[in-house]
Amino acid sequence: MKLRNKHTLKICAAVAMLAIGSCILAGCSSTPSSSSQTVQTMNQDEKVFRYGVTAYTYENGIDPHVGYAGWSAIRYGIGETLFRFTNNMELEPWLATGYEQLDDYTVKISLRDDVTFHNGKKMTGESVKKCLERLIQMNDRAPSDLNIESIIAQGQNVTIKSKNKVTVLLNSLADPYGCIIDVDEGLHNGVCIGTGPYKGVSADDNSLSGEAYDNYYGGKAKVNKIEVSKITDGDTLTMALQNGEIDATQGLPYSSYNLFEENDQFKISSADTSRVYQVAFNFDTPVLQDLKVRQAICSAIDKDAFCKTLLNGRGTPAVGAFPSNFEFGNNALTGPSFDKEKSKSLLAEAGWIDTDGDGYVDKNGQKLTIRWLTYSSRQELPLLAEYAESNLKDIGIEVQINVTENAKNVLASGQYDVYASAFVTAPTGDPQYFFTAHLLDESPYNAGHYHSDKVEGLVGELRNEFDPEKRAQLAIEIQQQVLDNSAYLFVSHLKMSFVMQKSISGFEAHPSDYYEITNHLKEINDVLLISEF
Repeated sequence: MKLRNKHTLKICAAVAMLAIGSCILAGCSSTPSSSSQTVQTMNQDEKVFRYGVTAYTYENGIDPHVGYAGWSAIRYGIGETLFRFTNNMELEPWLATGYEQLDDYTVKISLRDDVTFHNGKKMTGESVKKCLERLIQMNDRAPSDLNIESIIAQGQNVTIKSKNKVTVLLNSLADPYGCIIDVDEGLHNGVCIGTGPYKGVSADDNSLSGEAYDNYYGGKAKVNKIEVSKITDGDTLTMALQNGEIDATQGLPYSSYNLFEENDQFKISSADTSRVYQVAFNFDTPVLQDLKVRQAICSAIDKDAFCKTLLNGRGTPAVGAFPSNFEFGNNALTGPSFDKEKSKSLLAEAGWIDTDGDGYVDKNGQKLTIRWLTYSSRQELPLLAEYAESNLKDIGIEVQINVTENAKNVLASGQYDVYASAFVTAPTGDPQYFFTAHLLDESPYNAGHYHSDKVEGLVGELRNEFDPEKRAQLAIEIQQQVLDNSAYLFVSHLKMSFVMQKSISGFEAHPSDYYEITNHLKEINDVLLISEF
């Protein structure tokens, strides 16, 4: 009799906890409507992970070969790359099993034999070859990064020959743009046909949905469905997490973190990343062609105060493009220090003086006005714009802020003087990624139209250097040249944080700034309780 009562009690407790866990993962509020209660009763075994994000750019669907859509494919468990990075940013096989470097220009990559695309077709050397060939045709960064001369497919192997020495070829293949998809199928409801634990169901401008892929080689995911929603308003995002309408988020307003840090119903996973908030000076702007003016702007921005006050300590002041945990990061460089008096002196040396007493410097009857272009999908950028406006006013520079989601169009028009953006500088663990994207004549994101013969030459050396220590030294020299030219102002690096319901497990921030929803995602309680029977 005692055993029977104990067993009955165990079952009741398990059922109760399953219902609670299901409600949390499905995003129920604390006071659900009668209709939502009915749905949850009918679908107790169906686990739904609801994820709220602020940065969401799926206008053209999730095609990893277009722009940065590959990040969404990788972040949300839709796709995978041949190689990936550990928590220490060390390269390891993913869809590949290994590789052999045949010579300085050629690698042979062996592929897993148990991977199928979400349409059931097997991933083979030929399908990988087709994918990489399309990547080179479609992507604006991949051609220069990979510089592929030929790809040969043989069974579960692909042999890639590059025009450059393959110093970082494997790193580049771990970039989300290298997400392996079935290119013959195209997009279905806006989502690519990938190999990840979740099969994309649909994607539009504001949301993505996916379902666990039954035949995933790593085992079917423990959470049945995922729903990713774009929530750009910080207060709405905060309340959605508090009310249980979403299960997790990243991108909370900095002022909201204290609501969750000391609350035992939630937990936070954080990781230092190489995402930098940077300002590119437009060298086509006549007033900014003067080095002293650029130097004055750089010395007028108080990076420490920005990180402490506006980022609530969830950012670190940047010197260069890379954080201090890289040997070619901040600690190896010399950058501008905060000094408003020095800024004023530099402006005066350049002939910019307040002649009419209006608080702004002028020259030849022209007030020094800077058109500051940025966008809002990263909450830090509008904060930085307003902060810079205040800082620069103190030295007599007027700032006209343009926060727009049409920044690409403005960049194309040339109607800006500085462009502030966010960029993950070393998601492949190597500095070349940032340099080739921003600093060269051929770089797709050279928003400032910067040119330096010295930088062009040093990046050329970097591309052909295998030795890690020499690569690090070249990276330092390149950054120092950029800093000496005041071509960029690097303001801060980001600590990325996921805030989630305490029942969520396997959802961890990664220093690469991707690998978010994975096959490890689960709800803690239901796994433990089910195992009792």
